[in-house]
This record gives sequence, structure tokens and C-alpha cells, in this order.
Amino acid sequence: MSTKDRRVFTQDRTRRLGRRLLQLGAGLVLFGVSSGLLVRAGLGLEPWGVLHQGLARLTGLTIGRVSIIVGAAVLLLWIPLRQRPGLGTVCNVFVVGLAMDGTLSVTPAVHGLVPQGSLLLAAVVLNGAATGLYIAARFGPGPRDGLMTGLHRRTGRSVRLTRTVLEAAVVATGFALGGAVGVGTLLYAVCIGPLAQFFLRVFAVPEPAAGSTAVAGRSPEAAILRP
Repeated sequence: MSTKDRRVFTQDRTRRLGRRLLQLGAGLVLFGVSSGLLVRAGLGLEPWGVLHQGLARLTGLTIGRVSIIVGAAVLLLWIPLRQRPGLGTVCNVFVVGLAMDGTLSVTPAVHGLVPQGSLLLAAVVLNGAATGLYIAARFGPGPRDGLMTGLHRRTGRSVRLTRTVLEAAVVATGFALGGAVGVGTLLYAVCIGPLAQFFLRVFAVPEPAAGSTAVAGRSPEAAILRP
């Protein structure tokens, strides 16, 4: 490779890395924002959100802080599963919870079926876009998705079965603690997979040229576990 080609290659890799970092940060922040909007909609939360809200009511902590604590605890479970976190995995633990609390601190409560329903739809679509953004950045899955893939590999069960059992347990526990389950929970479960897949294609970062090093080796599609 000539000096000129090497310089062009380095510049291209730097631009690609910059875009990936930008997507990671934007995706995680928007994920936290969308989770906060789901709370404000008041029509039911995503499965892990139900658990976070239930624990928040039990402990008196903010739901964002609970999200951070749960994310860190789930990340510890990666150790016996022999999962290796990426930059995105670690950032996910902190950024999402902080963005969620920030959103809740500046948005008012919403009342009325139409405003609540509109906010719910906007939050679910935004969550799908955020998921596509940060997964397409290829810096590793979130701690909860990594837990599912780890259990899938260790148990030999299908990803769908592993995800269903784990999230059913999460929802049941969160509901028992006072977390909100409703039409929003069902809508999220049905829509988030197709939305995330769509936005993953929209925000896909071109694969690195031969010889470059990727931070997260698994394909982004494998990280999307929601239906």
C-alpha cells in the first residue's frame, strides 16, 4: 500500500469511527428520552421499564437511577456467561438512565386518551430509531440484550424462547412491585422488532475496509432480540 493509499485509508477509518461514536451517543440518549416519554404516556412500559418502575417505587430512587443499577447488575451476570462487553455496553448502563431522568425532569404529565396515545406512539417509534442508531454503531449490545444472547448460548435454547421467558419474568416481577403494564407494553412488544430492523438499515455504517479493526465483531442484526 502506497503512502497516499495509507493516508486515504486512515482518513476513511477515522471518519467511520467518528460517525459510529456519534451514532452511539445519539442512540443511547434518544433511547433514554423515549423511555422517559413512555413513562409520561402512562399506558404501560417496555418489559424492563416495568421492572425499573416497580423497583423505583419500592426504593424511592428515580427510575433512571434504578435503570443504571439494574444495568450494572445485569452486566455482572455476563461474567459467568463469558460475555465480553463493548464500549456501547458500558455506555448503555449510564447514558440511558441519565437521559431518562433528564427527560422526566423537563416533561409534564400527560392526561387524556388522545394525548397519551399520541405520546405512546411517538415514544415507541423514537425507541425503535434509537435502537437502530446505537446497534448499527457496532460497539456491542446493551447489557440486557447481552444477557439474553449469553443465556441462549449457555442453555442451547432458542433466542426467542430465552427472550420470552426472561422478559416474562421481568414483567411479572415489575408488575408485582407496582410497575405499569398496559396497552403500551403490548404495543412495544409487537412493534419494536420491526422498527429496530428498519432503522438499523437506515443508519447502517458501511463495513470497514479490509485490514481495519472493528470494536464489536458480531453483526448488528444478531443484537436485535425484540420481536
